[in-house]
Amino acid sequence: MKPSPFAYSAPESLDELLRVLADVGSDGKVLAGGQSLLPILNMRLAAPSHIVDINRLPGLAFVQVDESGVRVGALARHADVERDDEAHRVLPLLRQALRLVAHPVIRNRGTTVGSLAHADPAGEMTAVLALTGGTVELARLGSTRTVGAADFFLAPLESAVQAGELAVSAFFPAFPSRTGTAFVEVARRHGDYAMCGVAAAVTLDADGAVVAARTAYVSVGPTPTVVDLTETVTGRPAATADWGPAAELARASVEPESDIHASADYRSHLTGVLTERALRAAAGAAA
Repeated sequence: MKPSPFAYSAPESLDELLRVLADVGSDGKVLAGGQSLLPILNMRLAAPSHIVDINRLPGLAFVQVDESGVRVGALARHADVERDDEAHRVLPLLRQALRLVAHPVIRNRGTTVGSLAHADPAGEMTAVLALTGGTVELARLGSTRTVGAADFFLAPLESAVQAGELAVSAFFPAFPSRTGTAFVEVARRHGDYAMCGVAAAVTLDADGAVVAARTAYVSVGPTPTVVDLTETVTGRPAATADWGPAAELARASVEPESDIHASADYRSHLTGVLTERALRAAAGAAA
């Protein structure tokens, strides 16, 4: 299969890029890693008249880390973020999720920010941004704006990135001290899109009791769903906590749909099973 004809630009500065995006407007698509865009073009699910390749832009392939969190540039590959030891130290959830993204050859080329902008409801990084309460920086000619995770994912394959804008970077805030995290999912084959995926964060007090428990889900709704489960386990020792009520609350909080990969009932079942599994693993990491 081949894409529809399109014009091609490869700007070599951010200012030049933003001018091109301003000119082409909604007729343009940004090419970074291309792991989502190229299949869509080849299957003619999208037919933009202009492709804007950002791979020649300097200074956007960064992974910046401090104690407040991790900032990832638009050209940082999944593999760059996954292998960054400082990013893992400050926010282990990034590596926990990225190791489940497709296959190494895809992660070597695909970009983390591009994955967020693609807004696939089965994409692991959408759940990470949602659970951390992260933000995405968007630039257009003459201005920039920052959009929080709660407002960034609008619908399946629809993000807050508007025509003429580039998602320049994403920021993933660090969790409080004594917080453990985990990411678990079930897919038909390793590397396939998950039928259900759960990111979890559990925070303990100095005595090992749970003070906060939150989860985020992929593949069970049109956008990543975040559920606060603290009320079901607060004050209980993590080592002996019963995560069953949390799993029931999680199941009641999502509205999965059936498709060719799994029924809604099975996705609902997975939501409960994986919630318990993820919370238990996150609590163990916190302890």
